[in-house]
Amino acid sequence: MSGRPEALDLAQADQNAPDILRAIRLGLGGMSEGQQRIGRMILDDPHWAVQTNVEDLATRAGVSAPTIVRFARAVGCDGLKDFKLKLAGALALGTPFLHRGVAAGDSTGDVVRNVVGSLTSVLAEWQRRLDPAEVERAAAAIDAARRVDCYGTGATSNFLAQDLQARLFRLGLVTNAFSDAHFQLVGAATMEPGDVLFAISFVGRMPALLEAVQLGRSRGATVIALTRTHTPLADLADIVLSTDVPRDATMRVGTEAYVVQLLIIEIVMVMVGLKRGPAVNARLKTIHEVLQTHGVDNDDPSLMHWGSRPLGDDE
Repeated sequence: MSGRPEALDLAQADQNAPDILRAIRLGLGGMSEGQQRIGRMILDDPHWAVQTNVEDLATRAGVSAPTIVRFARAVGCDGLKDFKLKLAGALALGTPFLHRGVAAGDSTGDVVRNVVGSLTSVLAEWQRRLDPAEVERAAAAIDAARRVDCYGTGATSNFLAQDLQARLFRLGLVTNAFSDAHFQLVGAATMEPGDVLFAISFVGRMPALLEAVQLGRSRGATVIALTRTHTPLADLADIVLSTDVPRDATMRVGTEAYVVQLLIIEIVMVMVGLKRGPAVNARLKTIHEVLQTHGVDNDDPSLMHWGSRPLGDDE
């Protein structure tokens, strides 16, 4: 088989483009591990995949050249040339920008099934790639920290930083959450060895956040990054909690990235709680009881309006 990319007739490609990208996405869950790597590689960079040769495809996916050909047949193509024709056609016609798992004409049932199915397959692949050793290192560093600062830049990252701070605060840790670049710098400047700077950014290249991370690291803080691998933020971190999922066509931080980040925060919080022992359960039980008896959103609706009762009304 020639190592050169096939010359593609785009007119023919347009006629042979029954959404091969969608077929790959929906079929990932039933593929072998090697085929899943090929599928993810193609979905992450289809323009590169359609132009490169079989040897380079195989090298990047970590499989043999015949496995690439078998993958093409597994997704309904006659061979590699037919696969590339259909892939080129899909790119020429344009990928769906509303959601990569949904096509025009899909019914409501199709949309529900395809959106949920796309997320499920992404989560399964992400779980396979996540390194439990890094999660363990992150939890151990947080458990031992004098102070934990959570930094997020942008609407989603800021929300996640606030969520992480609230969870760790409930476990009894001294923790802050900052989204403002100046507060991040002030926080980073006051960090000490043994402190943890937890930086959240799916994009991983926000200049203000990187500056604060560099400063905190220079002060001796342990930097934990919730980001994609091979980003500037990941390069600065001592511990990387990977959020490697396919890019969203519309949103800077898509649904898959958002859910994966929430899951990591949940996992880290649980691991820290386990490390802190039985006292955590007693603390959380007390918090639960207080919120149930004093909170305005508790299960007893009679407490909803206690603050509006007249002073001295004992009824």
